[in-house]
Amino acid sequence: MFFHPNSDYVEDMELILAVDLAGGLVMHGKSGDRAGYRPLTWGLSPSAEPEIYISYLRPRFMYIADLDSIQGRTPQDDLVRRCAALVERCYLDRGCRSPAESTAVEGVTPIIGTETAAAAIEDLGEYRGGYLSIDIKGGRVLPWGIRPADMLRRASDLSFEGCIILNIGAVGTEEGLARESLEEMRACYGGRLLYGGGVAGVDDIHLLADAGFDGAIIATAVHRGAVPPDWIRRGSEC
Repeated sequence: MFFHPNSDYVEDMELILAVDLAGGLVMHGKSGDRAGYRPLTWGLSPSAEPEIYISYLRPRFMYIADLDSIQGRTPQDDLVRRCAALVERCYLDRGCRSPAESTAVEGVTPIIGTETAAAAIEDLGEYRGGYLSIDIKGGRVLPWGIRPADMLRRASDLSFEGCIILNIGAVGTEEGLARESLEEMRACYGGRLLYGGGVAGVDDIHLLADAGFDGAIIATAVHRGAVPPDWIRRGSEC
């Protein structure tokens, strides 16, 4: 990463396309209401078939949420492998419930989500590598109900490559971000830090960069034209 002098601004912050998979299709998620998710047929791609979808958008970096696996159904591992082969780097949240499950798919960067990964915060110490996804609803970390800033402080002592702040309740809403909370979270964790959920457009991407975040996970804002598709293709602001 690169910083401007006298600023925490991250130059060439990583821009990552979010892809929610369920039933073999790309879904449009909103507000974490997974029962209400529908195939993403209105965006930039003419198809919700994952490999066609990815070929149209041509992202450099991708974040896949295997919603079937996260919700305890059969993982879509073969489909994930095919999709991951189309991009330079793929982050994968498959709702792992143990360290063994987190490494079940080769060729991806595993995401360990607080929503499913451990019964107690202390159990996260069993994981080695990957990214910790701090899953948030209503401003609190699932399932323990603590503040995201407090979870980030605790994550500093764990063996993850980085963390993701994933505001599940804001996914697909384009509700925008608040500078104060971003700056507080960034100050609590010295490692690599990504953000997803509610990113409304270019201004929010600049806000994240200015707060010192290393990456933004986005989808709806790209499909609605609030973020140029070329940014996703380059993997950073053009």
